Amino acid sequence: MEGLRVVDLTRILAGPLCTQMLGDMGADVIKVEPPGAGDDTRTWGPPFADGESAYFLGVNRNKRSITLNLAVKAGQEVLAQLLKKADVLVENFKLGTLEKWGFGNDWLERHAPQVVRCSITGYGSSGPDAALPGYDFILQAESGLMSICGEPEGTPTKYGVAIVDVVTGLYACNAILAALAARGRTGRGQHVEVCLYDSGIAMLINVASNYLVSGKDARRYGNGHPSVVPYTTYPTADGLIAVAVGNDAQFVRFAETAGHPEWARDARFAKNPDRVTHRETLDRLIAQALEQDKSGAWIEKLRAAGVPCGPINSVAEALNDPHTLAREMVRTVTHPTAGEVKMVGIPFRLNDTPATIRRPPPLLGQHTEDVLAGELGMSAERIAQLRAEKVI
Repeated sequence: MEGLRVVDLTRILAGPLCTQMLGDMGADVIKVEPPGAGDDTRTWGPPFADGESAYFLGVNRNKRSITLNLAVKAGQEVLAQLLKKADVLVENFKLGTLEKWGFGNDWLERHAPQVVRCSITGYGSSGPDAALPGYDFILQAESGLMSICGEPEGTPTKYGVAIVDVVTGLYACNAILAALAARGRTGRGQHVEVCLYDSGIAMLINVASNYLVSGKDARRYGNGHPSVVPYTTYPTADGLIAVAVGNDAQFVRFAETAGHPEWARDARFAKNPDRVTHRETLDRLIAQALEQDKSGAWIEKLRAAGVPCGPINSVAEALNDPHTLAREMVRTVTHPTAGEVKMVGIPFRLNDTPATIRRPPPLLGQHTEDVLAGELGMSAERIAQLRAEKVI
């Protein structure tokens, strides 16, 4: 991605995560923010690191920040100059906002045909709900995701992070890369559309397929799996562990390790479909067996037998795990005001063109003059005039 320029008009999570990934891959990401306030998440806290919110710091590294009032003509003129030199435009405005400012697909085709435009919205550009704003929590509810999370007799529960936003950002990045690959053949950009609603529906994956094949609605299984047993959390003498038995051969080894080899010979449990049918009985027997020893001992024995299992870590335990540190999934960057700041690392590896963290998350408008002068050739006098007019 080195040499590619991304104009980032997004805020909150899905868009900034998408553009951060592009920045990690080497793209020059110019984050355009409203003067004064900037991205909404700059105020989402506590916690803060010397005034910078942890939320904002988590999804805005490898970017340069400029401030620009896009509601006025002078600001739109600057954006036009940026787009003419850009490869990718990512925006998550309400439907019609860019068009209102004069930057619809027709303008891009005439003035910046090389640009891949990615629009991230709540509900897409078609359908009865297209005009509605998109919020992760609401989309978790509407997409059916909440209905399958939580205890069987409990209430629907949202995921612990804004998972629809996260996945939408991943889909957006993936689609942008596909459009750039196509541009390599055609020489032209195209309009990419990603929305939270579609992402939420797509995230149902096997649960959606189960319904579409059987006609039976999905239900909650707590930590269990709708199609695989045993595949849940079980109590031990001193806590809980997660066990994921993926096939019948693993179940044989699991039963032997648990001290009950007869389970694998029991007609109710020998094959996975039978175990799914008799999940309550088997889960109860497994819980009784595993309560006879401590979590650490069971994990050691089950892993030695080739049975997938693991501890249920807290966030602090996960981030301080030796494997997390060995994988460089916690990194430290030097921020211009907050000093040394820890952040989650890069979750993908490229052998020939490695992803890197080259810039800390920017201060609001930190690079405005650098971009206007260095990239657009704007004079100091013109920049001063724009600042006086509160355009930047």
